[in-house]
Amino acid sequence: MPAQQPAVLFVCLGNICRSPTAEAVFRHKARQRGMTLTIDSAGTAGYHVGSPPDARSREVGEQRGYDFSGVQCRRVDPNDFEVFDYIIAMDHSNREDLLAACPEHLHHKVDLFLAFTGDADAEVPDPYYGGQRGFEYVLDLIEQASEGLLDRIQAQQ
Repeated sequence: MPAQQPAVLFVCLGNICRSPTAEAVFRHKARQRGMTLTIDSAGTAGYHVGSPPDARSREVGEQRGYDFSGVQCRRVDPNDFEVFDYIIAMDHSNREDLLAACPEHLHHKVDLFLAFTGDADAEVPDPYYGGQRGFEYVLDLIEQASEGLLDRIQAQQ
């Protein structure tokens, strides 16, 4: 029986800016490496359930060639902790919310995204109330962390 493909869930507060961007970027980069992964995103809060990602996130991402097709905002579901192998939080607050909801025996799945850049304590800042440059900066961070996480997944396969 073949091994199940690794599953990655990106999580921010509303699943409107950071985590949908991470989903789109990670899909693109995994495809470039020929990796088959399950990739999704969600929010710790349900503010935007059913909505597409923020137009500013999509614009900045699409300018760099990322496709947001099929990405739709949703809230973290309790079943996600069982289904996903990697549950990647954008900031400390998201990580703490995830750990509070996650069964203790699955805490090892929850990590900060920028830990995969070598900075175990850094956060992806929320660009929602900022300007265009904030969205570009977030995309820069997500691109860098995506490479590190893909390296980790490849090394573990």
